[in-house]
Amino acid sequence: MLAEAALALGVWLQLAAGQEAPGRGAQPSISNAEGDILFLLDSSGSVSYYEFSKVKEFMWDLVRPFSFGPKDVQTSIIHISTTPTMEFPFDRYQSRGGVQQAIRDTRQLMGDTNTGQALSYAKEKFFSNEAGARPEVPKVLVWVTDGFSTDDISEPMQLLKDMGVTVFIVSTGRGNYLELSAAASQPPEKHLHFVDVDDLPIITKELRDAMLDVIQANRLHAVDITSSSFRLVWPELLSQETGYYSLEYAPTNNLAAKRTTQLSGAHTSFTVSNLTPETTYEVALVPESNVHYFPPQTTRVTTLAEEITPAQLLISESSPHSFQVSWAPTPDSVAAYQVLYGPLPGDSAQLLEVDGKRNSTVVENLAPNTTYLVTVTAIYRSGKEKSLSAKACTQEEGSKVRHLRFEDMGSNTLKASWDAADGKVLGYRVRCRRQTGPSSLISVSPQIHSVLLTDLPSGTTNKVCVKPMYKNQAGKGLCRMVRMQPGESGVLSPGKSTPKGTWVVEIQPRGALVAEIPCAHHLACQQGFITASTPEGIAQS
Repeated sequence: MLAEAALALGVWLQLAAGQEAPGRGAQPSISNAEGDILFLLDSSGSVSYYEFSKVKEFMWDLVRPFSFGPKDVQTSIIHISTTPTMEFPFDRYQSRGGVQQAIRDTRQLMGDTNTGQALSYAKEKFFSNEAGARPEVPKVLVWVTDGFSTDDISEPMQLLKDMGVTVFIVSTGRGNYLELSAAASQPPEKHLHFVDVDDLPIITKELRDAMLDVIQANRLHAVDITSSSFRLVWPELLSQETGYYSLEYAPTNNLAAKRTTQLSGAHTSFTVSNLTPETTYEVALVPESNVHYFPPQTTRVTTLAEEITPAQLLISESSPHSFQVSWAPTPDSVAAYQVLYGPLPGDSAQLLEVDGKRNSTVVENLAPNTTYLVTVTAIYRSGKEKSLSAKACTQEEGSKVRHLRFEDMGSNTLKASWDAADGKVLGYRVRCRRQTGPSSLISVSPQIHSVLLTDLPSGTTNKVCVKPMYKNQAGKGLCRMVRMQPGESGVLSPGKSTPKGTWVVEIQPRGALVAEIPCAHHLACQQGFITASTPEGIAQS
């Protein structure tokens, strides 16, 4: 027993000192990489403390093998919140231990999810000497998101990519695939990942390897590879005045078909298009300088297969007896899709035929609280087939919150209470959308059935929703509109023109009187306030 305690203490001390714990396995060092890596960290109130902690662990695991320094990798963090904030400049921490401790010390800021503002802020810092960024190295942005943003991301993200930043996106929620695939660098199957926050370690090596393709060599390399094009990027060697580049490329199996393009010395990138799918090209960049000699730079690039769909498979709108299956993209070369689904474990399966122009279907007549294996197969007009599989879970029967009620606690504060949902609830999420001020999201354990909501000014109408969380998906939420009345009683005040013992519930944004309810119909009826738990159909938002 004493020996076990001593071993546990030794492991803890190693972790506290920034060393690897025995059994976890030290990562091989990566010393031939050079680049600025920026993490866009969702620090808003829509992320629970548990999720925030898991993302920090993922960030450190991702960069742990790198060597840090002015000639190696530098990293920084920008918080997504009401106002974007930089946790530390790129050049502050020049060792693994320093970076690890800095990530460990990062604290959640809460606030709104203003991702667009954070991206604009990131564009400034990525190319700022004051932020420790280096002008001559590759730039990598890693955005870990739950899929929710309160402002537009498309324009600031495109500006970043136009400036040469390679964008990787990890969605831990149910983000919109089309929106996120457009935001990430191309191709999306290399730069976009959908994964549960508990499964982030599964993608760590794959994502790190993709990042290494960008930062491992400060020389000619290809990015944004598709079936018919790729973009070549190289370090700044010449200028408009000192020379030009001669770019040559040809299929490996047909070098006689070489094409040559001349580019000005101001270029550091060029997109090669009108290429053949699934073809390897030999590329040579020859700097022609009237000042210095620069040796040619070469690389080999293979275009993607044209028939690559479905690239992503998403499960949504799950209920006890159905869920929706969506996939993307949907090229014209697909004649039809087949959706094969069956329960796990089990050997039975059913097949749905879907038109090739559609990108989703609803699977019905399912068993509740059951895991299904879903396989979507694209049937191409050429006769080829491409498949992708995912697991889907139906909800438990009756998995919803009941009897949401409120109690005025004074000082613009409201207590929201609810009855426990059925099944194995892992926790509850309470969202408050305020008429004035930012929205908030609170996550509580399954034993907690009430929360305090603050900063609710009198005279405002606010929407409160409570949703149970299960292992595989969220349950059905229950929402109520509650009006904070002026005066000492902040929530549901007694009606001035109604019979004695009768209370008026005002729940609509315009203050419409929904019902007059005798006190006897309520779980509680106290001086100055009334609970919002009403008979079925009354005060329902």
